[in-house]
Amino acid sequence: MEHLKKNLFMKIGLLLVLVGILFQVDNSLLRIAMVLGIVAVVISLFKRAPETPADLPQLTAKKLSHYQEEGLQKEDIEFFRETMAQTKLAILHLEKNINGSAKLKAIDLRHQTVKASKSIFQQIVKDPQKLHIANHFLYTHLPNLVGLTDKFLEISSRPIKDKETYESLAETTQIIEQVAQLILKDYQFLVSDDLDDLDVEISIAKQSLEKNSSEKK
Repeated sequence: MEHLKKNLFMKIGLLLVLVGILFQVDNSLLRIAMVLGIVAVVISLFKRAPETPADLPQLTAKKLSHYQEEGLQKEDIEFFRETMAQTKLAILHLEKNINGSAKLKAIDLRHQTVKASKSIFQQIVKDPQKLHIANHFLYTHLPNLVGLTDKFLEISSRPIKDKETYESLAETTQIIEQVAQLILKDYQFLVSDDLDDLDVEISIAKQSLEKNSSEKK
């Protein structure tokens, strides 16, 4: 709708300009029309609709209600959804890269990189307030790992490899391993509060069971 309004506004402006050009007479009304037409065209050119990612999923009533319950305002919701959409694409990209190399698969197997990344994503979707807790994962570790695996696959695909190429591969592999470890730590840090809560619940449950058992004796 906004796009249609913008096009209509520009067409009217161009029509007014055209009228002013075709009827070059000393007529104050036509001069005013021409000026208004120019202004309309300029405004239409600079008035742009807000940009949103093309792959952003539709915001359902259920999701909106969930975000509002979590205390997110309109601007927060937009930022959150855009961030998570980009994160999802990055995780899928990483998973594709890892599946394209036996060496990368081995690293993923050791550190559960893709699984940890998807779990972090799910944790944040469930609790949007954890977005700031996962900032290192979202803005540093995940993007870096995607870039590193891109580089690794590009170097690996070279038909001719010299000593420098193998050294670069070894160095890239080492850094990938380190970043994979960081992502696993990101996951452990993110769920640490939940694990603490679970420990408390287990402790309370044990105390309750022991109390019931002693009362029955």
